[in-house]
Amino acid sequence: MSEFRFEAEVIHWRGPAPFYFARLPEEVARQVGEMAKAVSYGWGVIPVEAVIGEVTFRTSLFPKEGGYLLPLKDAVRKKISIPESGVLEIIMVVGPA
Repeated sequence: MSEFRFEAEVIHWRGPAPFYFARLPEEVARQVGEMAKAVSYGWGVIPVEAVIGEVTFRTSLFPKEGGYLLPLKDAVRKKISIPESGVLEIIMVVGPA
């Protein structure tokens, strides 16, 4: 498992239902991409544990446009008041629990 610390901008995707993501920085996305075959459980989706503020949660990265998006679950967003836009400090561990 590999740990990453980075800042990422919040992205509000207005699909059929609104979703929020943090786009991984290019260098982090490149390193995660190098591990993808070893940790992905299909469709390029990669399991991670993320820490934002005082909240730790499990989710999966989604591949998007040559990079990856970290989904920001509503329960997490509301607990630590993540804005609809802005920059977050994130600690992320790649790999299954």
